[in-house]
Amino acid sequence: MPKPIRIQKALTDSGILSRRKTEEYIKAGRITVNGRPAHPGNPVNPDRDVVAIDGVRVPLSSKRENIYIMLNKPRGYVTTTSDELGRRCVTELVEDLEERVYPVGRLDKNSEGLLLMTNDGQFANLMMHPSHHVSKTYRVTVRPDITEDQVVALSTGVDIGEERKTLPAQVHVLEKVPGRVVLQITITEGRNRQIRRMCEAVGLEVARLKRISVGPVRLGMLQPGKWRELKKSEVIALRNAARPAGQQEPLPQEDKGPHVASFGGTERRGARRKDHFVGKKESRTEALLRETDAYTRGGRSGRQGKLSRASARPTGQGLRGGRGDGPKK
Repeated sequence: MPKPIRIQKALTDSGILSRRKTEEYIKAGRITVNGRPAHPGNPVNPDRDVVAIDGVRVPLSSKRENIYIMLNKPRGYVTTTSDELGRRCVTELVEDLEERVYPVGRLDKNSEGLLLMTNDGQFANLMMHPSHHVSKTYRVTVRPDITEDQVVALSTGVDIGEERKTLPAQVHVLEKVPGRVVLQITITEGRNRQIRRMCEAVGLEVARLKRISVGPVRLGMLQPGKWRELKKSEVIALRNAARPAGQQEPLPQEDKGPHVASFGGTERRGARRKDHFVGKKESRTEALLRETDAYTRGGRSGRQGKLSRASARPTGQGLRGGRGDGPKK
């Protein structure tokens, strides 16, 4: 018989509510244990006690398999499991999962990109705890232009209206065109709307914000609105990113190497998922980028283009769609 555990953990591990939501429901008197109002930290035995929400019994799992996925969150979705205003939630994008998962951290409604989701509360807390400083990298389009002083301010820390400035960040200018600049910003904090507030604090307007990596795991070519399971090595690498060097786990021998999320993942556990995007062939976009890279390195027409880090295409030349399309003479 399993030992009693705190009700917050029991509901989180069963994929019913996040810890924060559980505490909110307890405070509102919506949760009962064996017919009595629950209190924070209330011990429950998943095999014996009856836990109900709004009078309806909920099943608690004493044994279950942890699931870890990455979702490419599109703009227009809120990072919650439900929304009282009727806005679209990220959980709608993973309804084909048989197990319930919840977001690890947040991306605001107008932001997009990599969002981790899991039913493992311990893993979620490890990723989100502010003392662990797990890095998050964003591709940020700002207007109208950026100065050296603004780059320095973002890099060294800015006042965003809280008790202390932001921690130092890594800021790289990827592309500059009239009226628009593309930045890559890496932070090790998770304050509310932090990137947007940092840019606003130095006088920049954020036109687009996309998270491209969390720790060592990158979004890659996963399409907006699609998800894939993380490989075991990626989960371990994320845990290691939040731990001191002496507490890190060894990576699996068969799965060592860069932890790059490119296409739909190599693991396919059909018992727990329905049909969803798993790309195994080279996409047209990847083929075009590969051809462009070869063109810019080879200089076929005698005019070698300069490869832009931001767009991976030669400056002043467009990808016109077909194989072998070069600049017009």
